[in-house]
This record gives sequence, structure tokens and C-alpha cells, in this order.
Amino acid sequence: MTAIALTDHDTVDGIEAAVRRGAEKRLEVVPGIEFTTERPAAEIHILGYYIEHRNPRLLGTLEKIQQDRVARIYKIVGKLKELNVVLDPEEVLALSGRKVPGRPHVARALVKKGLVADFKEAFNRYLDDRSPAYVPHFKLSPEDAIALITEAGGIPVFAHPGTSCCDDVLPGLVKSGLRGLEAFYATYRPDQVKRYLDLAQKYGLLVTGGSDFHGLDSGREVKLGEFSLPDEYLGALKDEHLRGNKS
Repeated sequence: MTAIALTDHDTVDGIEAAVRRGAEKRLEVVPGIEFTTERPAAEIHILGYYIEHRNPRLLGTLEKIQQDRVARIYKIVGKLKELNVVLDPEEVLALSGRKVPGRPHVARALVKKGLVADFKEAFNRYLDDRSPAYVPHFKLSPEDAIALITEAGGIPVFAHPGTSCCDDVLPGLVKSGLRGLEAFYATYRPDQVKRYLDLAQKYGLLVTGGSDFHGLDSGREVKLGEFSLPDEYLGALKDEHLRGNKS
């Protein structure tokens, strides 16, 4: 790899360490973030590339989201208890760190205790949005996330739109300041890649790609470095960032 973007969900705490390590390895690290946002009919993830990760408003919003994440774990564990599935919230927080726990960490704790066989069973039985232990997360609209990323000097991008299944929202998001579309994604079929490349061209959006790598023991099949895309897409993203800084 020649470059990698770090876009953790709802935290920027890893950016400085990643940039330092990247410099040691001569690997460019693009500072970023990923927000989970909601529309009435869909969950939409908004990426922010080249953000200024010390931006005060960004950090203030992240603190609220992080507090909600911890509270959400306690609520999920409470629902599991009602289903006779006993899990200590501290077991989940020990796996996640205290700032950004999520459903994957609950799944990991359930697997570790032998309460489910794997991540798939954990989500199917308890944790997905149709299952009995599901708890909604902090409410943030995609427009709010776009504005926040833009204020922090970043480039807002619609992450893995094929999993949100709401392409009709694109014109509105573009009007709100969306600058890119994740047309390449680890699990996309060729026809999906073509669709999002065409949509990016139609709306004048930058093209990005992502592996959605979530860690070595995240329950996902994608491994770090297995998914990549040509340098020209990063070049266009970087050019947009530099133009924004000059203006």
C-alpha cells in the first residue's frame, strides 16, 4: 500500500498515532472519520476525509455521540437480560475501550462467553435492527454530518451507498454539500461499481473506495490491505482538499 485512510466510527483518537506510524513506514495516512446518520427509511454512513481532527465543534459533537454509545450498551445489555442472556456491560467496554463501544463489541462479548456461536448469530438473534435487543443510536442526520465535516475542513463522502439502498437521497445530499461517493467497496458486485461510478459522474462527485476493515477479530471477512484502488482516486481527493484549503 502507498496510502490508507483511517475513518473510525465516531472517534478521531487514533489519527495522530496512525499518522506518526505511517511516516515511519512511508505510508500516507489520510485523517478521517465515519458518522452513522439516519433518514426515516435508511441508515446512511457519511465519511469525512482530510478532516481537521482538533476542530472544537467536531470534538464537541463526538463527545455527545460517545456518551450515547456507552449508554446504549447498558440499554442493550438490559434487553439481553430480559431475554435471559446475562452479560455485564463492563465486559463489553473492556473489549471496546470506553469511548466508542458498539454492537460488534456486544457480539464479541457474546461469542467470548459462549452465548452465541459467532457474530452472525449474535446479530440475527439479538442485535440487528429487527431483533429484540436492538437499541437505536444517537440521532444525526446526513446533512448535519456533511455540515460538520465541511466545517472541520474535510470532504464529505457517502459511504457504501449500496448497503443503504436509498440512492434517491443523492440529489438532496449533493445540495447539502456532499462531495464524494464510495463507488468501490469490498463486497460490491461489478454492476454495483458501474452504477456508482455512473452516479458519481452524473452528480459531479469524487470517487472513493473502502475496505470497511473493522479490526483483526471483528467477525468480517475483509482483511487489511486486501482491497485497494488506483492512486488516481486519492490524487483527485487530495487535489480537492488542497483547493479547499486555498479558498
